[in-house]
Amino acid sequence: MARVFCIANQKGGVGKTTTTVNLAAGLARVGRRVLVVDLDPQGNATMGSGIDKRTLELSVYDVLLENATIAEARQRNDKVGYDVVGANRELAGAEVELVDLERRDRRLKGALATANDQYDFVLIDCPPSLSMLTLNGLCSAHGVIVPMQCEYFALEGLSDLVNTIKQVHANLNPDLKIIGLLRVMFDPRITLQQQVSEQLKTHFGNKVFDTVIPRNVRLAEAPSYGLPGVIFDPSSKGAQAFVAFAQEMVGRIDSM
Repeated sequence: MARVFCIANQKGGVGKTTTTVNLAAGLARVGRRVLVVDLDPQGNATMGSGIDKRTLELSVYDVLLENATIAEARQRNDKVGYDVVGANRELAGAEVELVDLERRDRRLKGALATANDQYDFVLIDCPPSLSMLTLNGLCSAHGVIVPMQCEYFALEGLSDLVNTIKQVHANLNPDLKIIGLLRVMFDPRITLQQQVSEQLKTHFGNKVFDTVIPRNVRLAEAPSYGLPGVIFDPSSKGAQAFVAFAQEMVGRIDSM
């Protein structure tokens, strides 16, 4: 049975897509079957997995409107080792079209149920807003992985996200919980980042992953080559950190 996780944060530019594609590549590297669902109309997780969003015949847009199944819409790039249900600009229109449809917040959950036995992990890359797309992701998931920078404004956004997750848990998806907070783009030389990191550990305890993703140029370069950093430069510190994170995730899920 697949474990479904949203990678979500209502603050933009915190590394959600970088986390999604590199965790997927890391999980594939340790022998897990992985599906990435790109729920962001920008399609960055699609492009970052080596799939051209401009040439998609079927995308997550078709899945949400029930015009295609996961099996029909998914694509595979053997270089990265995982499957992708891609997204492009069409997806922005889904927001409006879903409003009048039945089960509008559970469309993705129904679609993923048909592929439940084909994957160990499903990772959903959510847009940086609480939209109908994000709601579909949260209603489908067993848990949320929150990538965040150790900065003051990130703490402000985190409290909003926690409240959102509590509301979805109470009203729509009782299985939903925060799996963990992942510290990304971390620079130990910056005192503020160290202080915020300690605050996180004080407030959230074991909900903070042990793995820390450092600020790393190779991770930033990788998307321009259509690859996750884990594949682009496996020897880089960022790639090694994401493989360690994948191993920590597997251990955490196995013990749940």
